[in-house]
Formats: sequence, C-alpha cells, structure tokens
Amino acid sequence: MSIEIVFLGTSAGLPTEERNVSSVIVRRESEILMFDIGEGTQKQLIKANIGIKQKLTIFISHLHGDHIIGILGFLQTMTLQKRVEPIEIYGPEGIEEFIAANTKIMNFGLSFPVLITPINEGLVVSEEKYEVHACEAEHSVTTFSYLFKEKEKSGTFYPDKASALGVPKGKLWHKLQQGEEITIENKSIKPSQVLGPNISGKKIGVSGDTRPTKKLEKFFRNCDYLIFDSTFSDELREKAIQSCHSTAKEAAVFAKNADVKNLILTHFSARYKDENVLLNEAKTIHNSVIAANDQLKIDVV
Repeated sequence: MSIEIVFLGTSAGLPTEERNVSSVIVRRESEILMFDIGEGTQKQLIKANIGIKQKLTIFISHLHGDHIIGILGFLQTMTLQKRVEPIEIYGPEGIEEFIAANTKIMNFGLSFPVLITPINEGLVVSEEKYEVHACEAEHSVTTFSYLFKEKEKSGTFYPDKASALGVPKGKLWHKLQQGEEITIENKSIKPSQVLGPNISGKKIGVSGDTRPTKKLEKFFRNCDYLIFDSTFSDELREKAIQSCHSTAKEAAVFAKNADVKNLILTHFSARYKDENVLLNEAKTIHNSVIAANDQLKIDVV
C-alpha cells in the first residue's frame, strides 16, 4: 500500500518567496488526507500535480488564518470544477460557523456535500485500513495534533503451506490473505496457518502549532514520521514559549524522548532564509531529521 507525504506549505504565519503557509497531505493510493489548508494551498496542489477530484478529507488543527484561510477558495474552485463527491472536514469547535459564515458572505453555493465535524480528543476517523486520532496541543487557541495510523496488515503469505493443506490456488488463497477463515471438506483453515505474523501499520504524526508536552509525547510515541512545529532556533526559546510554538532543538528532544524514527521540521519563521540553522540544531539531538520545504515528497517505507 503506497503512502506519500507531500508538503504544500512550510512557513509560519507569513508566506515567503520560497515557502507558502501551512499545509501537508498524506496520499494513500487514490485518497488524500489534508492537514491544514493555509492561503494559496490550491496553487501548491497544482504545482505538485495533485488533482482534487479524488476522495478528500481535511483536518484543521486550529482556526488561525495561516492554517485555514485557504479552505474558502479551495471549496469555490472545486465547485467551479463541478465536483460532486463529498468532502469531510474535521477541526475544533467554530469551524462549521467559520465556513458557513464566509460562504454566505461570499455568496457561493457548493456543487458537492461538505460534511463538517467539530472534534474532541480521541478517534476522529476509522476506515477499513487506517485511523486518524486527535490530541489537544498547547497553543494560544484550541488546537489539535493528529495521528494517522495504519491498521495492522496481514503477514507474509506462504503458498507452500496453503498447498500442503489442500487449498487450491485462486479465490481461497485470496480469502486467507485477507484474513478470512475458510472451510474445505468440512475442515477449517485459519489464516494464521498460512500467514506469517501481522505487520504493524505506519504511524505519521502532524503536530500543528504547539509547545512540546508530555501528553503529546505519549500520543506520538513510536511514530515512523513526525512532522513537528519548529518555528524558532533555540536562541529564541523564550519567544517560542511566549507564542506557544517550539524550537527545532525542542522538537528534536521531543522526538527522541518519544522514540520517533524520523523527525521532519516545519513551520519555519520567515526570519530564517536558510533552514539549515534549525536543521543543524536538531541534528545534534536526533539522528534522523530533515527540514521540510514546499513540494517535498516523502515515500513512507
């Protein structure tokens, strides 16, 4: 199952010549999960050559403009393109009012259903192959961090074992591979008899704007990839505390404590023309860190 992370906006608060404001997507085959949608996100999607007629779910971390303003133009564009498939939107209390008030003022209807759900902590979405969970973060307004978590996958299928048990190749093999028990000549055959141990799914964390907290550390434990607020360098730690953001060094300490495999820094203050200042700080703490940039694509393996 192919999964790809695509960064559409990596700047904090203000866009720059090189960086748009916040948005990142997780692509899972023909499905898009979008986390935040700052101004200009739809143009970033065009640059990334990502269409918007496929299944789409949007998760908003909080109601600051650099994380949500882009949703208005995005909805209007999809209507102009005559989209009919529904879109689901999840976010903090107030998100429904924000979208309803602005679409009314701008006087445009929608060609597709928009299903808006205010969230609390816990399970937000549960699909056949994955879940999305939310945890309250520490920011100046109500803010949620998100965790995309694949469900366990079936282990390796061993054809020799299936043949030895008298299972003919074809539909019955497929059923066993999908975790279904089958019956042949009144004999039950369980998937565990022909499959190796289940394989843990991938975990991808998206922090939104936040201070590092013990609560989030537990929430993001053992993530394969963690996308974390890294607005400032450590010399501006007091400013980070005052504005309820994190430094790159704090993000790295957090990731190390949470046993995160790969840390991705994002949400950089516009004062930094070169993100290597932040990257180098984080690398002194964690052994697998990269600094995101707009249009960065990462295959989740």
